[in-house]
Amino acid sequence: MRTKTNQSKKTLNLYLYISPAWIMMGAIVIFPILYLLYISFTNMNIYHWTDYKLIGFHNYFKALTRIEQGFLKALFTTLIWTLSNVLVQVVLALIISLFLNVEGLIGKGFYKTILIIPWAMPSYISALIWRNGLFHNDYGMLNGILRAWGFQKVAWLNTDSMAFVSCMMVNLWMALPFMILVIFGGLQSIDRSYYESASLDGCSSFKAIFYITLPLIRPILIPAVVLTTFVTFKQFDIVYLMLQQTGLKTGANIHTVITYAYENAFITNNYGYSAATSVIIFIIIVFLTLCNKKYIKAE
Repeated sequence: MRTKTNQSKKTLNLYLYISPAWIMMGAIVIFPILYLLYISFTNMNIYHWTDYKLIGFHNYFKALTRIEQGFLKALFTTLIWTLSNVLVQVVLALIISLFLNVEGLIGKGFYKTILIIPWAMPSYISALIWRNGLFHNDYGMLNGILRAWGFQKVAWLNTDSMAFVSCMMVNLWMALPFMILVIFGGLQSIDRSYYESASLDGCSSFKAIFYITLPLIRPILIPAVVLTTFVTFKQFDIVYLMLQQTGLKTGANIHTVITYAYENAFITNNYGYSAATSVIIFIIIVFLTLCNKKYIKAE
């Protein structure tokens, strides 16, 4: 009996020891999520800041039915943004990593140092350099080169299509080093005897990439691709800093789901609607996470 009592006291003490952490987690993580869920069912906005009321699923219905200028358009843009960025990153990183992995390459350490610089720079500095230094309509370097060659200047950030490509270039410049490091590390772990045996059997370098390189780096590449996909899907800084800063908007109407939720919350002050879109984004991310876990277990 005394043993059970002592065990109960130890268990109670353990819960008491970790209770501050649970209280802090509840205040920082759980409460904001529950409050966000509550707000999503209200009409809270700048006109109903204190006298808001419950309106049911109206905000969710509005988010999931407005196609042209609403949440669904931002979601579609986000999917295209994520898929195109991840695909181009993997292809370019593989090509550059294969170049760096060439035996006897002169200056390999210098190339790797140069490639890591964009990854180490703060996103705001990178966006400022690209926006004002390269893409500016009047004194940007790219338009300066075009004018010197006799071409008309290009409004890089003023139209949706050009702004999308321009933001994608900035994102690739910032995110590509991570994928290069991952793939290059995987290439370094491959025994060169595989390639020597394949060349003796008449296998070309192109076929060796598909039948030797990619299968062997797949265990390293898949987690990197999944991580990059999640980071790119919920990316905010590049699109916002390049196109959506208050007072510095360029004219392009491009929104990812994150910038769309931000604009509705802090620009138009439609907090109930923004909360609903945030909950939808949260559900999508949780769904993708569960699918990723299921895929990893299947592997």
